[in-house]
Amino acid sequence: MIMKSRLILCFLIVLWLVNPVHINAQSQNNAELATQYFSTGEFDKALVFYEKFYDQDPLGAYPNYLKCLLNLKDYDKAEKLIRKHQKRFPMDANAKLDMATVYELRGENEKAVKVYDDAIKNLSTDIGQINLLGNAFMQRQLYDYAVRTYLQGRKLVNGSYPFSFELAEAYNQQGSPDKMVAEYIDVIDWNPQYVSNVQTILQNKIANDTEGMYIELVRTALLRKIQKNPQESTYNELLYWLFLQEKDFESALIQAKSLDKRNNENGDRILSLGRLCVSNRDFTVAIDAFRLIVDKGNSHPNYVTARMELINASYTRISSSENYTQADLELLAGDYRTALSELGTSVTTAPLVREYAHLKAFYLHDIDSAMLLLQNMIEVPNFRGIPQAEAKLELADIYVFNGLVWDAALLYGQVDKDFKNDAIGREAKFRNARLSYYLGEFEWAKDQLNVLKSATSQLISNDALSLGLLITDNTNLDTSTTALLIYSRADLYDFQNQDSLALITLDTLLHDFPDHSLTDEAWFKRAGILMKSGRYAEAIQYLQKIVESYPDDILGDDAIYRMGDLYETRLNDKEKAKEKFELLLTKYPGSLYSVDARRRFRALRGDKI
Repeated sequence: MIMKSRLILCFLIVLWLVNPVHINAQSQNNAELATQYFSTGEFDKALVFYEKFYDQDPLGAYPNYLKCLLNLKDYDKAEKLIRKHQKRFPMDANAKLDMATVYELRGENEKAVKVYDDAIKNLSTDIGQINLLGNAFMQRQLYDYAVRTYLQGRKLVNGSYPFSFELAEAYNQQGSPDKMVAEYIDVIDWNPQYVSNVQTILQNKIANDTEGMYIELVRTALLRKIQKNPQESTYNELLYWLFLQEKDFESALIQAKSLDKRNNENGDRILSLGRLCVSNRDFTVAIDAFRLIVDKGNSHPNYVTARMELINASYTRISSSENYTQADLELLAGDYRTALSELGTSVTTAPLVREYAHLKAFYLHDIDSAMLLLQNMIEVPNFRGIPQAEAKLELADIYVFNGLVWDAALLYGQVDKDFKNDAIGREAKFRNARLSYYLGEFEWAKDQLNVLKSATSQLISNDALSLGLLITDNTNLDTSTTALLIYSRADLYDFQNQDSLALITLDTLLHDFPDHSLTDEAWFKRAGILMKSGRYAEAIQYLQKIVESYPDDILGDDAIYRMGDLYETRLNDKEKAKEKFELLLTKYPGSLYSVDARRRFRALRGDKI
């Protein structure tokens, strides 16, 4: 009976030992112990468990198993493991190259080279296997061999796949940026649908290249393509895109003219480019672009649009400048009169009427005439809807300019109520909130701005976000809002073009509240007002204070960029301008100004652009 019980017990033990659950648990335990010892560099202990673990999971255990042997310098055993693994997995590209690693560690470099050469020589026409081998070389940082692999693969597959993206990255790691760029450009020959992929890759390269090397390489590669095949529009389009990336709008316009003629675009691209130039303050090229269409005569399908855009560009150049003259204003007013006389007053030309009214009120101080223009426009039945709402907003702004704040609030409120779910309604709400801020009603202004901010599905302007942040930062810190009240009054004077009062008010703030959180805002606004009257050296002093005292605040990169612009365009000090643009690129690489600063820095340095 005892013997029988022992036999049953032994049988149960054997069953337990061969039970798959027990085996799996043991295998898992071996893997965990192997990983633990490997991570602490105890390769001799890890090796014991990898030897056991390999048979259960050869693909999982092999890499670290081999590394243990190599670290322990047991090259003979490592070679046996590699051969064993190659027999089990003959298509494993990494295993093919592992033998070369063993040879190199033994000092048998010729044998290692032969392994690499044979791996490339024995490539099949399987694209996946070619990529696996190329990637294995890349992982080992053997970029020359990776290049050879992909080039050999290109020959083997005979045009079915070019390996251009893989080669480009290999060339990049190899330190051959010219060949990398050439591969990205060449892949478009194979499949034009890759244009957007290539643009995305090159855009990232260009954006992170402070020296401007990539932009030149891409330009050269594209020009060569165009010279070889001038009828292929894809590369002309890419060249146009490239000019836009660097904001080389003058070259972009030349290219746009060519593409417009080639593709019969009726000036649509040229119009878009002109608008882009206006938004980037390149008014010279913008005006040239719009004139190209206007000069074709009033029978051109885009004549009216171009005529209006041309005047808008001239207006924006003056309104965003500090050095215009009274003669410039009068000349522009004459252009508006001529255009409205020619085109008439209609829904189409409503933007011209609004701009003309703004010019009259804010620059020529002919407020009564400006208000009459807009009031007549509002009362015309054909201007119902958005055109009427836009006229009301402009009239309300003129009311604020003229000190009629309650009349302004009434108009803002009407547009907000009538267009609550439209962009113009949100703009009206913002302007009403800004008016409350001007008047010191900070809590009400903040509530309205929060309503705009909470509408996550709708766009909100940067101005609204900035104003909300300004109020919040300077009302939450303490109970006193006196400093913010002074600053908001200076802001209102600035809006009304009462520069002297604005400067006096800012001086009061800086004197009565030294080191206040509004100090950098006050310095920045003071610099902007000084620039209006051509006091550029004084403006730079305040901008420099921001950089020195508040380098990490939100206005740091704005101050540096503005100094660079002043030194270059107003004070003709190219060296200091170059210094400021370079500082912006190094200190604020993610700044919105970085692309333009890089272009201007390179131009000042004397690079060929």
